[in-house]
Amino acid sequence: MKFLTRILLACLMLSGMLAAALSSAEIVYSQNDAIATNTRRPTQFVIATNTRRPSATPTLTLTLTLTPTLTPTPTLTPTPTVIGPFTYPDNINSLTGLPYPDEAARNRRNLIVKISNYPYLVRPQAGLDKADIVYEYEVEGGVTRFAAIYRSQGAEFVGSIRSGRLLDLELVVMYNALFAYSGVNDAIKAMIGEAEWKYQTLTPQFGDNCPPFCRFPKPGVPFEHTLFGNTFQMWELATRRNVNQGYIARGFAFDETPDAGGKPINDIYIEWYGDQNVRWQYNPADGKYYRWNTGYPHVDALTGKQLTADNVVIVQAEHVDRPDIYESESGAKTVEIRLWGREKAIVCRNGHCYEGYWVRNNRERYGAALALYHADGKTPIKLKPGQTWVEVVRCCNMFGVELRETYVDVLGTATLAVATATARAPILPPEVLTQQALISNQTVTASAATLQWCQSSAATPNSLCSTPTPRSVGQLP
Repeated sequence: MKFLTRILLACLMLSGMLAAALSSAEIVYSQNDAIATNTRRPTQFVIATNTRRPSATPTLTLTLTLTPTLTPTPTLTPTPTVIGPFTYPDNINSLTGLPYPDEAARNRRNLIVKISNYPYLVRPQAGLDKADIVYEYEVEGGVTRFAAIYRSQGAEFVGSIRSGRLLDLELVVMYNALFAYSGVNDAIKAMIGEAEWKYQTLTPQFGDNCPPFCRFPKPGVPFEHTLFGNTFQMWELATRRNVNQGYIARGFAFDETPDAGGKPINDIYIEWYGDQNVRWQYNPADGKYYRWNTGYPHVDALTGKQLTADNVVIVQAEHVDRPDIYESESGAKTVEIRLWGREKAIVCRNGHCYEGYWVRNNRERYGAALALYHADGKTPIKLKPGQTWVEVVRCCNMFGVELRETYVDVLGTATLAVATATARAPILPPEVLTQQALISNQTVTASAATLQWCQSSAATPNSLCSTPTPRSVGQLP
């Protein structure tokens, strides 16, 4: 009971104190002329907390880098600008530095064909424009003959085809080549018979008749100048004999860009000790050298176009008379041209000529052809990819060779004609000339090894057939 009484007394005291406070507030407002209102002002509350305020949240910038999945690009092997002199890409002809035009050219063998250049009536020749390389060299009497090497292109009508010489035996080994010719003297014939490459020879002398070798008699033309051939048929014959493999010959180096240091030369003149001379003049319009033979334009018999070359290479070599070997055609001593070892060379391309050396150290190695080096004897001289003519001259000091920067006016002194002019007779002793006339008369007699006989029953036995034409025997000029 006392506890309830105490609580009641406390409540009464609290009520009295509250009433007094209210009364004081009314007096204050009255004294300051304040306007009373029933709307209570909002009270600001500060909430205390022990939780630490978070620091400012950093702004995250996300950079998304996507790595795409790339298709692997095959690694391309750049085509080398320099080709040779020891290695060549599989698709490049080592004779020209250019790609083979087709698989047939790639798979067939280098083919050497002997072509006449004397007397005048054998000019113009047919098929020289199709050769990859042409060697021109001296035979007895100071006249020249050609050894044309075919691979990239063939000639359906080439000739006139003449006999072989000692130098050809070197060329066959150098270019690991087939060898097509009309015949050889008994001494060289014996050498061929003992050679490992004897089955690479193609000749009427060993019974290879028409085709691929056919006679085309012509009024006023001696019998020995009437033999022509078809290189495609020669390759077919070699295939049947299983000797038509596509071997290469190493030695030449090629580059589209000329070497530095060449001397500007536009006119090349070579005179052998006898009748023959040749001139090459550079034409900057097409980058080729144009050939002149004994003062006249040297043209092809089938196209009528002047013969050209991308490179003219002049090599000097020792020439030695062989009194133990006489040529059956002329009765003169055979000339041995020693194209082995090392000697001086001049290489002309793109209107510039470079002096250096040719090298051939191993006569027995098949496919080891001439290599051409600068004066240091180590740096190869690069040829322009294309056709090359090799002029072989006598030692020493480049006998008979003249190089000029200025052009000689050949047109002003030459009579333009399809056939070149009559040349002087070769320089031979009187006794040789007499013997040569006798041999020339003997060669008019037809030979079963070089002419086809009629097989028709209506024909007189052993009589000659009607005059063949290139078309009738499968050769299309």
